[in-house]
Amino acid sequence: MTLRIGNASGFYGDRFDAMRDMLTGGDLDVLTGDYLAELTMLILGRDRLKDPAAGYARTFLRQLEDCLGLAHERGVKIVTNAGGLNPAGLADAVRALADRLGIPVRVAHVEGDDLTAAHPHSLAAHAYLGGFGIAACLRAGADVVVTGRVTDAALVTGPAAAHFGWKETEYDRLAGAVVAGHVLECGAQATGGNYAFFRDGDVRRPGFPLAELHDDGSSVITKHPGTGGFVDVGTVTAQLLYETAGARYAGPDVTARLDTVRLAQDGPDRVRIEGVRGEAPPPTLKVGLNKLGGFRNEVVFVLTGLDIEAKAALVREQMEPALGKAADVRWELARTDRPDAPSEETASALLRLVVRDPDQEVVGRALSGAAVELALASYPGFHVLAPPGKGSPYGVFEDVYVPHGAVDHVAVLHDGRRIPVPPAPDTAVLDEVPEPPLPEPLPPGPTRHAPLGLVAGARSGDKGGNANVGVWARTDDAWRWLAHELTADRFRELIPESRPLKVTRHVLPDLRALNFVVEGILGAGVADRHRFDPQAKALGEWLRSRHLDIPEALL
Repeated sequence: MTLRIGNASGFYGDRFDAMRDMLTGGDLDVLTGDYLAELTMLILGRDRLKDPAAGYARTFLRQLEDCLGLAHERGVKIVTNAGGLNPAGLADAVRALADRLGIPVRVAHVEGDDLTAAHPHSLAAHAYLGGFGIAACLRAGADVVVTGRVTDAALVTGPAAAHFGWKETEYDRLAGAVVAGHVLECGAQATGGNYAFFRDGDVRRPGFPLAELHDDGSSVITKHPGTGGFVDVGTVTAQLLYETAGARYAGPDVTARLDTVRLAQDGPDRVRIEGVRGEAPPPTLKVGLNKLGGFRNEVVFVLTGLDIEAKAALVREQMEPALGKAADVRWELARTDRPDAPSEETASALLRLVVRDPDQEVVGRALSGAAVELALASYPGFHVLAPPGKGSPYGVFEDVYVPHGAVDHVAVLHDGRRIPVPPAPDTAVLDEVPEPPLPEPLPPGPTRHAPLGLVAGARSGDKGGNANVGVWARTDDAWRWLAHELTADRFRELIPESRPLKVTRHVLPDLRALNFVVEGILGAGVADRHRFDPQAKALGEWLRSRHLDIPEALL
């Protein structure tokens, strides 16, 4: 008995027509949509400040207007976290839409994640719930299930638990569903999108992924026939490493052991996942706190031609009097210029000024006035990419943890009944897994100084203020070299801004992969916009571009 679960959204703003494509492209039992991220919760929180009835992903409702009839005709259940901060409000809006369209669907929702009242200085504080509230809704006959902040993988574990009748302690099965859910959650990232070796297939318009789940927790990741992109062991490995860390991948229902995952190509565009082991979840739930951190403003000065360093020093000195009151001032000079450049753009460097302060006035008029007044009185060729505005609010993300019993996890059924979802029956404190033995190193031989990316893929992402960079080898010999060469110290050498930070390396031999966690590189999270790449999306590609002495036998 196979359960086919597809994904039609990896974030709030993903491809609008993906829902229709997934419903018309092939057979499905359940269609999921992931709309939430740390930054999304902040955006929805600001929406709710303006309108208490807001707080959910309105895009989902517009997609459903086009597709609810299709889903009903084909018997496809829809499960989504688009409820955001207001799952009850979205559920009501879906019911109103269904009534207007004359489609008889049963709509349920899950609540209990909202802990904002217990964190009064937060704009939004939400616990990451598991999948058993979703399962309760589906078992009661719901056609559409709307949630707030659940784990991304819960959108898969909930339907799987409902369909197969899994109990809360069937950890291996649940862990298999968590791994499948993690592969699906970012949509086209599993089908060639954002993939290091994107030239291996046609990724101009990758299709969205689906998982064929089995009762034992194993699955096959694939996509609808005829859709773009491709699914292979590499695309699945990349997504498995995305925004994870060590061997234990903890969630509210189960801790999945990523060091037990086995991947195998199962035919064109089909990757089998099996062998996943699970353990009891940790005794606490993660709560994401989103706060308003203050106001920020930014000016990017363009420095062209000769004397770049001297020009930068001049404008910094000229701006200094206007910056004296600001709480945080950051200057970054990006030397994008080239000598004897064939175009003005390639002859130019960018000097970025970012200013933060609790007072909007300090980063607004004071900054913009000082920058504009330099237009005729600074370095030769003075101009900026855009005039500074009045300053905009920025957010700060923080993780805290609460006991399972601190949330009232409830499934609210289509007929109004409220079904309490009990906390996990067993828990286990998360301990570090001992590092596994490394493979035998390659024998000595000639080397060539070349980019790491010639022999390894990478994918990187953010978790609060930390970044993770997953690196994997495509062959056994490349893994033998990578496992010994790319240590945490070598990572720091290659990524200079990580040198003062804590870098932890996790080894996953069955995936031929290393996962690096760089603590604090993203400041207070994506909304803080601490660095040039605030979500560390391209940190892995930067690492792949760095040069090492690589054995010629691998090149």
